[in-house]
Amino acid sequence: MTPIYTPERPLRVAVIGSGPSGVYAAEALLKQTDVPAEVDVYDRLPTPYGLVRYGVAPDHLTIKSVTKGFEKTLADPRVRFLGNVEFGTDLTHEEALAHYDAVLYAVGASSDRRLGIPGEDLAGSMSATEFVAWYNGHPDAAARELLLHASGVAVVGVGNVALDVSRILAKTTQELHRSDIAAHALTALDSSPVQDIWILGRRGPAQAAFTTKELREFGELSDAEPVVIPTEIALTDAEEAAITDNTKKKNVEVLREFAAHEPEDKPRRVHLRFLVSPVEILDDGHGRVGGLKVERNRLDENGNAVGTGEYEVLPAQMVLRSVGYRGVALPGVPFDEKRGVIPNAEGRVEGRAGEYTAGWIKRGPSGVVGTNRKDATDTVAHLLADAKAGALPGAAQSTREAVDALLASKGVHVYTFADWQVLDAHELAEGKTLGRPRAKVVHREAMLGLRRG
Repeated sequence: MTPIYTPERPLRVAVIGSGPSGVYAAEALLKQTDVPAEVDVYDRLPTPYGLVRYGVAPDHLTIKSVTKGFEKTLADPRVRFLGNVEFGTDLTHEEALAHYDAVLYAVGASSDRRLGIPGEDLAGSMSATEFVAWYNGHPDAAARELLLHASGVAVVGVGNVALDVSRILAKTTQELHRSDIAAHALTALDSSPVQDIWILGRRGPAQAAFTTKELREFGELSDAEPVVIPTEIALTDAEEAAITDNTKKKNVEVLREFAAHEPEDKPRRVHLRFLVSPVEILDDGHGRVGGLKVERNRLDENGNAVGTGEYEVLPAQMVLRSVGYRGVALPGVPFDEKRGVIPNAEGRVEGRAGEYTAGWIKRGPSGVVGTNRKDATDTVAHLLADAKAGALPGAAQSTREAVDALLASKGVHVYTFADWQVLDAHELAEGKTLGRPRAKVVHREAMLGLRRG
């Protein structure tokens, strides 16, 4: 018999992850009127919004304005935010299936890809992901004592994240004061000795993945200037004619402007380098980064980077790799190790009735925040089609009260959306007293201490 979902017995959906794709999935379930639905949005952190809070650059506040829409979704009485709940332990895969008609995984891609070169594990070598988490006040990274002793930093990769970390390192604390960067990072950056930052792309300027707006910002910094080697951005007529993407065309134009730019002798320099690949991170003799050896490349007829056997050593004491995010397996959920995603067919988890996925863990790390709206909506459309067709397995214990009792029995201190609103108001008020947009609380225990009542 096909289940009939009613306002008294709505379709109950658990969304695992409260970043953009998770909240957009909840929004899509609310907006449709065919099937009455009730959604519980889980996150292992007390705070919602995922990458918008902990991944978007702190000086790009306009991008974070999407949280206004997220707030509306999470404040809807048909939705609950259950923060500080770890999927796999606090709520197991089996328990989720017992309590919900459908489970949708929207956990993003929290790990990073490695370079696979000697010296990658030296002190001072880390992923850009870790560095972003540190300056954005992620509770997992907040306690890390990151000492910025480096005068030279090499950032491997030419996507927007590589530009973000480079820009944060290049900015003055006066420029960063207007951002919501974590206080501990602002203090550390205030005494940073960084003078040279190298952004390294293994291919040419026409293949770089960053966007023009982010690139232009390097020409607008108060104490840092962009440096580009003309020969590294030179293109043949055929190569130039082959560029069809407008963003890439504009990127080349901006890079040419930077290359023609007269040096201003600013205290910091951002070197945008192309056709170079890191081959070894050198030890300074004390187990720390002492330099980065790179090889010059050329492009073959297929546009692939090929080493030329010419090398140079960059005098860097810190190396940040920014060569892509990668998904992490969830307990009890299928995982494609090669691609770093949950194997799925248009959002339906392969071989699993009632299980779905959206966002980066569905398709891989691509697109911007808004890309996840359509992605999540598409998945939800399949979920609803399955619900109407009676293809969902159904939940034996499908009430909010049963979920609450389960979590309480495990001693889980759920952080609700009302609790988050208390923390949010506190951060905004503290920021206002400092003349800043927000003063983030960065330690989990401090977050959990700020709650309703």
